[in-house]
Amino acid sequence: MTRETMTPPDSAKPARTGSTMASIQAQWRAARPDLDCRPMAVFGQLWRSSQFAMRAVEANLKQYDLDMAGFDVLLTLRRQENGEALTPGDLARDMMMSPPAMTNRIDRLVARQLVERHADPDDRRALRVGLTEQGRVLADRAVETHLQVEQGLLQTLSQSDRDQLVALLGRIGGQT
Repeated sequence: MTRETMTPPDSAKPARTGSTMASIQAQWRAARPDLDCRPMAVFGQLWRSSQFAMRAVEANLKQYDLDMAGFDVLLTLRRQENGEALTPGDLARDMMMSPPAMTNRIDRLVARQLVERHADPDDRRALRVGLTEQGRVLADRAVETHLQVEQGLLQTLSQSDRDQLVALLGRIGGQT
């Protein structure tokens, strides 16, 4: 008999199989009982859920040969009232990114003929970016399947659960 088989199982000892939030918490309680590691469970679940959702969303966008960055630009332009074009600076601010990064995204979408640049009627020195008809059609198709993917990811939650989750996450993000 080996020492391992003679040692009775210790029920207080965390299981080493899998890495569920419960097992991670148990391992931390054993390793550092002086710490309250409960925040790790919250953020661990947020990050895991986020990664799971991102993989599903990116798989959907692949059929349109889009990445998240391009998709975000298309949808930002698509949701503007009356198809209003935006300046690259407006787009960058709306999407919380730097103007150089926005220029790169716009260039890629212009090359695919999904967006176009044109002179700003209020300022001859400035440009505005708007959807082409092809871009509008693609944005409409992509947002429909995107929402189907998101609906599928949320299917186990009631609308009340979803509303509560939005409110709770908004409180964490400072958007109450």
